[in-house]
Amino acid sequence: MNPTSTVTPPLRWDLFCQVIDNYGDIGVCWRLAADLGTRGHSVRLWTDDPSALAWMAPDGAPGVQVLPWPAHAPPDGPGDVVLEAFGCEIAPDFIASIADPRSAGGQKSLWINLEYLSAEPYVERSHRLPSLLMSGPGAGCTRWFFYPGFTERTGGLLREPGLMARQRAFDRGAWRARKGVAADALAVSLFCYEPPALPQMLGQLQQRPGAHLLVTPGRAAAAVRALENVSPIDLQRNEYAGTLLSISYLTPCPQPAFDEMLWACDLNCVRGEDSLVRALWAGQPLVWHIYPQDDDSHHAKLQAFLDWLQAPPSLRRFHAIWNGIERGGPLPALDTATLQEWCETVQAARARLLAQDDLLTQLLGFVAEKS
Repeated sequence: MNPTSTVTPPLRWDLFCQVIDNYGDIGVCWRLAADLGTRGHSVRLWTDDPSALAWMAPDGAPGVQVLPWPAHAPPDGPGDVVLEAFGCEIAPDFIASIADPRSAGGQKSLWINLEYLSAEPYVERSHRLPSLLMSGPGAGCTRWFFYPGFTERTGGLLREPGLMARQRAFDRGAWRARKGVAADALAVSLFCYEPPALPQMLGQLQQRPGAHLLVTPGRAAAAVRALENVSPIDLQRNEYAGTLLSISYLTPCPQPAFDEMLWACDLNCVRGEDSLVRALWAGQPLVWHIYPQDDDSHHAKLQAFLDWLQAPPSLRRFHAIWNGIERGGPLPALDTATLQEWCETVQAARARLLAQDDLLTQLLGFVAEKS
């Protein structure tokens, strides 16, 4: 396990997030910022597009300021820790302030690049490595690479204190009743891009009496409506290929409410990084729609994740077809035995993760070590 610090004094953090996918990048950064604030630190979250926070975090978080992307360093200089999320490029003037000890109370800020999540082998090799800048406004600075991951030789996953206790206290039956989901229904959440096998999955669900699809807004809703051609109302019975399928079109919701949906469903179809991690903590069967890359590098990334997950053949095949890596074959059936096997797989993986320190605990330990 990576070294951690049991006591970390309150620090000032500058956290940078450029939005590419406004659910994923800003979602991860907000969870990290809010967790830092909860633990007594102060955070300036600099972002070029805060719009998703209006519904993702409508009440804000103690200790967290959301600020527009800076062209220059703030008058009071950089924080104790400057963290670039996902390789974003901050302004040269801000970088120069990191290199100037006078800007940070007599010592240089600790500069960290928080990388994307992957289960590929390079993550363990690259985690916590330094990069000395030899030229430019940051000449003489060291930027450290911090990699989230699934193993003890990586930086771990975001898991705020109290998450599992909150999940244990969650009333699943009451949530389903409020949302109009029958207690005995097969409830499936859908947060995806445009998976090639979506028509196949809808075809399977239509054959399951009482199946209920909960569709998140945005691309997932557009993909389903393109197939179903239905009106955008909260809950209705829709005729699809001759049989009835319950579909709920959801509205944007705060992050804690998204977690509750994952806890309440029997199968979670998720996408990107943030929702994958939250689906793992949920401990329910999951299918990951990985972000597609033009050079198909996402194929190896998905395979590495499934290897770490110790996924059974049916779950590997579902992922391959769902992500368009294999085409033309049928999806594995979403029957009770299959879903139970997937559930046991995810819960075993969650147990391995819970035995490790969470990402922020490890990150605070790293900061204490380098300070």
